[in-house]
Amino acid sequence: MSDQLTELVEFARANSPFYKQLYDGVPAGPVRLADLPIIDQSEFWAANTMHGNTALTGPHTDGIIFKTGGTTSAPRLSAYTRPEWKTLASTFATGLAAAGVRHGDRVANLLYAGELYSSFILMLNMLQMQQVDTVQLPIAGSAPADFKVQALQDFEATVIAAFPTALVALAQYVKENVGTLPHVRVVLFSGEAFYGDQRRIVHEAFPNAVIRSLGYGSVDGGVLGAPVEGCEDVRVFRAFEPTNVIEIVDTETGEPIVEPGRPGRLLVTDLGRRLQPMIRYPVGDLGEWVSFEERTFRLLGRADEGARVGPVTLHLDYLRGCVDTATGSRVDGFQVVLRRVDAKDQLVLRFASDATDRAAVLETLSAQVDEISPRFADHVARGIIQPLAVEWVTPSEIAVNPRTSKVLRLIDERPV
Repeated sequence: MSDQLTELVEFARANSPFYKQLYDGVPAGPVRLADLPIIDQSEFWAANTMHGNTALTGPHTDGIIFKTGGTTSAPRLSAYTRPEWKTLASTFATGLAAAGVRHGDRVANLLYAGELYSSFILMLNMLQMQQVDTVQLPIAGSAPADFKVQALQDFEATVIAAFPTALVALAQYVKENVGTLPHVRVVLFSGEAFYGDQRRIVHEAFPNAVIRSLGYGSVDGGVLGAPVEGCEDVRVFRAFEPTNVIEIVDTETGEPIVEPGRPGRLLVTDLGRRLQPMIRYPVGDLGEWVSFEERTFRLLGRADEGARVGPVTLHLDYLRGCVDTATGSRVDGFQVVLRRVDAKDQLVLRFASDATDRAAVLETLSAQVDEISPRFADHVARGIIQPLAVEWVTPSEIAVNPRTSKVLRLIDERPV
């Protein structure tokens, strides 16, 4: 890996103003990952803009663009060349067998399509590139529930791929209208955690199906982990190495972790991407090694870069900006809390402020969150996630790390 990494670092430093500045002071010659700084997400996305981009290594003239989290006025965009996207899809496809996809399966793609989202297209490309022959049913998550169920019945789909929240809504419709769909044998999920209360609902509608993770990846970080065949814990993945290198580092010091069972931040380095290099990029999740030697790891929830509410990600810096706007920047402490309420995710903004007109603050705050993330507002309106909640507290009630006394920006109270 050393030669590939050194070549990538020198290429990025020579062609990307962002990486040139980031690696100022990094000596030339053979490079180790631990010698390189960890990317600061805020700085990376401030450089990786639609206009005046200083993160890319050259003009984007061939390939594809996707949108990940961000505001409506400044979306976070991920750019791939055509060969890079093909490599990503074919690499991710190698995990489909471990996920349970078999020869002759009829795979219903119920992931999201359009509006610069990647999931539907990625699934389509993965199935085209995998080694096992399958029949694709490109239904899409936006199709009406009656159309989805009719298509699943007409074509006797054996595999369904969707986000957990969409699977729950589909399962409820199935139970209320047709009872069960016994011919479905595998339910694949991706994009968010799949909780026990959701699994029970899905099993009632698809009684003969096993629930498996499609794989672990992100629009910005790329492919991160394949399902581990035979492992009942759907949070466990195997890194796609050697081309996509996963690290787990201490949340406070950045020290690389090699022992199993010790939580840390997940970083990815993609040795193949050149247009938008991702080198020691924090993917936004916490994890722990199951086996460092076998490169298997377990996801433990979100780190402090973004809050994942159902299938929606909201960046913590943007949420803090909403609170600042609503209170006139009169904030003495702020953190985001994620909960499960009545089998749905809920976003809670906890803050201390001496602003006196609380009703006006809450009204402005709700409008601000809906403005930065129309997708959040849409999913609330559709009953997929709970409405925004607010906890108005004193500064002493803001939770801190007991070891360092630093404020915990994100607290995930949802059950495993």
